[in-house]
Amino acid sequence: MRCPYCGHSDSRVIDSRDAGDGIRRRRECVECERRYTTYEYIQMRSIMVAKRDGRREEFQREKLFSSLSKACAKRPLPVGSIDKLVDEIERQLTESGRAEFSSRAIGEAVMTKLAELDRVAWVRFASVYRDFRDIESFKEAIDALLEPETTDYKDHPGQFSLIDEDSIPPLRNGRRTRRTQRPVVGSQ
Repeated sequence: MRCPYCGHSDSRVIDSRDAGDGIRRRRECVECERRYTTYEYIQMRSIMVAKRDGRREEFQREKLFSSLSKACAKRPLPVGSIDKLVDEIERQLTESGRAEFSSRAIGEAVMTKLAELDRVAWVRFASVYRDFRDIESFKEAIDALLEPETTDYKDHPGQFSLIDEDSIPPLRNGRRTRRTQRPVVGSQ
């Protein structure tokens, strides 16, 4: 490990802490006495990515981080959210036990996570990743993103409502009204 300031190869560890999937170490260079932080992670077996053109290359976390950073540029996202997203994707790939994934599968996983994080970033990422040929296909993708996920039982054959919707009084002026008959004044 070389000092990022002076390039000297000798340092001493001042502090070590658990960092989730690895260890965070605070180091001090013995030459220039400046401090810096390193992270150590367990290196799992390599994950290979099958590209569209048939090439195979090793999964590069930095490449994914870079493309997500571009898509999320100038968006009001919490600090560390891109790192967290990359961690989640990498963890999914590793935990699957598979040695190879198509770039398409990784891209779709990223798009799913990105839709939850920020829709504008999703549109930016999709515009590059999906390589839309025309404005209509791009519009269809955006329309699909904007459609709320349906949880209505009517859209699922064989499912029935737990509540009889006809027994729920309608809203009037933002409040529920009762469907009871009120006695008419003067009648008996």
